[in-house]
Amino acid sequence: MTRIHSLYLLGGVTLAALVAALFAAPIPQDPAYHLFTDESAPFGIPNFANVVSNAPFLVVAVLGFHALSREPLTGTHPALKTLYRVFFVGVFLTAFGSGWYHLNPNNETLVWDRLPMTISFMALFCVIIGEHISAMLARRCFPFLLLAGLLSVGYWHLTETAGNGDLRPYALVQFLPMLLVPIILLLFPAALKPVSYYWGVILFYVLSKGVELLDSEIYAVTGFLSGHSLKHVLAAVAAFMFYLALRRRTMI
Repeated sequence: MTRIHSLYLLGGVTLAALVAALFAAPIPQDPAYHLFTDESAPFGIPNFANVVSNAPFLVVAVLGFHALSREPLTGTHPALKTLYRVFFVGVFLTAFGSGWYHLNPNNETLVWDRLPMTISFMALFCVIIGEHISAMLARRCFPFLLLAGLLSVGYWHLTETAGNGDLRPYALVQFLPMLLVPIILLLFPAALKPVSYYWGVILFYVLSKGVELLDSEIYAVTGFLSGHSLKHVLAAVAAFMFYLALRRRTMI
């Protein structure tokens, strides 16, 4: 497949997702989303495990900031250093935003969980665009994609407050890049190799979403670790794979 055909494919998938979201019925936030299996509160901290399991995000963010402060990093594109830093800013804020949400899970605190994740999603998406397609395109798109991501959370919160919640824009922001990134990795050659680290990011992120759906089942088996707490750990491992990519890849 030629480069232009690959770009058409990306555009077609994006357009199809936008049309599907536009014509889909509004998606309100399910109140049951806030009901987690593990509600234990040792040390007087509500939902202790779901709160402290966000600590790995903080560790990965600190590692990322430290690595980016050193020169040279063989696994980075010189024109994308701001985007790498923004990714770790989002990871850093996720540790606190998700921790805050899990202290008192409700729609109001969920906003502070979703905003930081959106920052990392958009930064990562633009990094991959920049490394595989065009660094200039990535840098120009990033402010608009970041704004779209933040607005998607704001739109959901406003509609939820008004009694007609709609998660469609936020769902697009979270899941459309997960459709496009594999296509980019497969069809557009990368100057930085190996690409396996980014496949690791995808793998651990998908695993994190899977165990989230098995919150009570995993807790019933382990007796101490719920699916949602494990989700945080696996999502942090996905971010750690990105950190390893910056450290270990080389320019081909």
